[in-house]
Amino acid sequence: VQLQASGGGLVQAGDSLRLSCAASGSSFGNYGIGWFRQAPGKEREFVAAIRWSTGSTLYADSVKGRFTISRDRAKNTVTLQMNSLKPDDTAVYYCAARPWWSVGGMSKPADYDYWGQGTQVTVSS
Repeated sequence: VQLQASGGGLVQAGDSLRLSCAASGSSFGNYGIGWFRQAPGKEREFVAAIRWSTGSTLYADSVKGRFTISRDRAKNTVTLQMNSLKPDDTAVYYCAARPWWSVGGMSKPADYDYWGQGTQVTVSS
């Protein structure tokens, strides 16, 4: 599976952005697809994940109510809609995939087998 992340940019606090993760090389089947982010000097942290087959979702507490992860079966794409952005959301955002959904095991980078390149999100105050 090859993953391509896109949609980052520079926005002001309170604005919205939509990130996309497109897959090639395989259909997602029963995959779990996640978004992570990494700010300078910090560890990569979990943002959200979706189970491709059912649409079940999981969110980090820091983004609940502001971010929405969804999938488009026709386009084989996962989208992260980010609203009410804050300066603390500034980071490089990565999408990742693993071949099956694991209850309790979707929030660590080591849980994932495939990674896309990052896309920069910068939120100014």
